[in-house]
Amino acid sequence: MGYKSLQDCITDLEKHGHLVRIKQEVDPYLEMAAIHLRVYEHQGPALLFENIKGSKFPAVSNLFGTLDRSKFMFRDTLEKIKTLVDIKGDPIKAVKHPFSYLNVAATALSALPMKTGSRAPINFGRTTIGELPQIVNWPMDGGPFVTMPQVYTEDADKPGIMGANLGMYRIQMGGNEYIQDKEIGLHYQLHRGIGIHQAKANAKGQPLKVSIFVGGPPAHPLSAVMPLPEGLSEMTFAGALGNRRFRYFYDDEGYCISADADFVITGTVMPLENKPEGPFGDHLGYYSLTHPFPLMKVSRVYHRKNPVWSFTVVGRPPQEDTSFGALIHEITGNAIPKEIPGVHEIHAVDAAGVHPLLFAIGSERYTPYLKERKPQEILTIANHILGSNQLSLAKFLFICAKEDDPQLHTHDIEKFLLHMLERIDPARDLHFYTNTTIDTLDYTGSDLNAGSKVAIAAAGEKRRELWRELPAGFDLPRPFTQFKMALPGVLAVEAPAFTDEHETAKQIAQLDEHLKNRQLDGLPLIVLCDDAGFTAENINNFVWVTFTRSNPSHDVHGINPFIRHKHWGCTGPLIIDARIKPHHAPPLIKDAAVEAKVDELGKKGGVLHGII
Repeated sequence: MGYKSLQDCITDLEKHGHLVRIKQEVDPYLEMAAIHLRVYEHQGPALLFENIKGSKFPAVSNLFGTLDRSKFMFRDTLEKIKTLVDIKGDPIKAVKHPFSYLNVAATALSALPMKTGSRAPINFGRTTIGELPQIVNWPMDGGPFVTMPQVYTEDADKPGIMGANLGMYRIQMGGNEYIQDKEIGLHYQLHRGIGIHQAKANAKGQPLKVSIFVGGPPAHPLSAVMPLPEGLSEMTFAGALGNRRFRYFYDDEGYCISADADFVITGTVMPLENKPEGPFGDHLGYYSLTHPFPLMKVSRVYHRKNPVWSFTVVGRPPQEDTSFGALIHEITGNAIPKEIPGVHEIHAVDAAGVHPLLFAIGSERYTPYLKERKPQEILTIANHILGSNQLSLAKFLFICAKEDDPQLHTHDIEKFLLHMLERIDPARDLHFYTNTTIDTLDYTGSDLNAGSKVAIAAAGEKRRELWRELPAGFDLPRPFTQFKMALPGVLAVEAPAFTDEHETAKQIAQLDEHLKNRQLDGLPLIVLCDDAGFTAENINNFVWVTFTRSNPSHDVHGINPFIRHKHWGCTGPLIIDARIKPHHAPPLIKDAAVEAKVDELGKKGGVLHGII
């Protein structure tokens, strides 16, 4: 089985109780997003909005809202595609176990893109940007955005679909300085394939042709976010996963058109021609602010008969993109560890906004002839991880040795952190990378895309027993009078609002003077925060506050600190300053009036009664 269209998928989901229709008129300004967020929070069904204010087109969201629903959509192909990815990472398996991989040939056949004639479904009609659903997710957003796009570009040196890139980059449809219906904003981050294509087009002085696909079979948007192995194209993956070849043609202006999409927007990006894009409520739980990004001049907007607009809402994790991540992990399995020698697991921690925090487990085999083990091989692995594609955007990398606890897994966030805290030597085990690149959406650094990283490595036997409660008589100097254990060995300390680095230095010196002569081995980490109760309330709050509000080079301090031969360390507890700073982006806050309207939908007689 393979869905021919998004409508086929919607029909199938509804038939099996995985989709709810919302028939009454809804406002694309905040209300649709608020409904989506509430339903996702309750792990509810996909949502089909049939009557959108200001647009004749319906819209669907939350298709990928649960891993079970995603598995249902790809129930006939998921195991086959996992096999395909598996042998892509280790082709010799197919030679050693040929009968285990007999289904791969058929799967590979559906992977080949197929060129069709222009009498494809997408050529049914034309529309304008302004007639599309103008969905605004958060109160401070700069305008309506396309949040589930598949952005297609080709390599100027090797044109054609097999060398093309399909990525999911947000598209601003209006607001700011954009000329309505003629211009839209194209936002993409570091380490994205489209950047390579634009650089090549710029070098030739050529416009970059861009096609934005929206909707189509669900395999298409998933392919746009997949971290595929080198040499495996998104279009071939879409065909294999959807059990239906990716169908396309070129229009009379030379744009590649997805024949099965619901909408296609075409246009050009000229070299070095930008306009302000943003703000936009993003997946770290804060706004990404207004910055110059590529300007796309719109040529045409195609649509099929009875099309459905596809969208999602991002915000503080977990959100639908979290479920995307779970499905990606289900498909790729150990593909990433196989690419880095010695790695057993890598986990980009979703609760911390993905890129700010990485956990990894590696082998420590450099000196097996010595009784005492210390981080050696795992430091080599850490360098490899922080130099690999989007993993290089991480700020904090915690890595430990497999040999110390073979049962440890990176997805058990609390257990992994406690394992690290029991073993780290803060005088030895912190390794900083300063003046480097971080995630575009992360505003803790010194500038856009600029910040620092730290690799924290731990190997060997337990060094300490972590405090599970504070000992009698423990205190801190004023104004640090509110504090709470967040985890064993971790103290969340409520501090005065951040003002500047000079004042912070005085506060850290005050803590150092108060604590430097005390026995604090069971307390390896202190986190300065704006609200100790919120930070310590649960593990998700702790990692979100600690790692989305700190820049390692500026915000990691310690008791009894020292610099020796350019290596920074401390002999007492580490201190991470996770207060909100003046240069940080504001956090996402929901609109109370809109939330009240959603409450009404959940009451008896409301369309969402029993769901939210």
